[in-house]
Amino acid sequence: MKKKILFFLSLPVYLLFAVYSYQTDYKAGIKAVENLLSFSGHMLLFLPFAFILIGLFEVWIKRQTVEQYLGRSTGFSAYLLAVALAGTTVGGLYMAFPLSYSLFKKGAKLGVIFTYLSAACICRIPMTVFEASFIGIKFTIVRFIISLPLVIVSSALLGNYLEKKNYRLQHPEIKKEK
Repeated sequence: MKKKILFFLSLPVYLLFAVYSYQTDYKAGIKAVENLLSFSGHMLLFLPFAFILIGLFEVWIKRQTVEQYLGRSTGFSAYLLAVALAGTTVGGLYMAFPLSYSLFKKGAKLGVIFTYLSAACICRIPMTVFEASFIGIKFTIVRFIISLPLVIVSSALLGNYLEKKNYRLQHPEIKKEK
């Protein structure tokens, strides 16, 4: 209950801060408001399409396909496939988290999911092109040579550890307030 009260109090406080910032020409406050509005606008344009794509993935990709290529009986190629899938993921972690949950529900092993999430952070194609054009192709290649093996090894180790401990994703129960 306290969290809900604090959440609903934060909106009027933020609005007062925004009005104060514009009236007093407080640059940091104005920039914070502009950033919030810009981010919110991007999210409103992007998220509906992301959720549609996730929904299509849920419907079109069968559990057997995910298990065959990314499941517990797969080898090293599953990690490479996860890196390739992450490289083509549009939208960064906004798409990667829901997609990784869907992969988990469809039987992908944890190590592969960790590889997918990590690779979605470091090797998406648009980000790689941007990086190579500004910092240089040599830097990008060196970064891939160093980071991708570390991602795959650490993901495989963590996935194996958690699977040996019988890790299960928790589904929080929705508690009704009285």
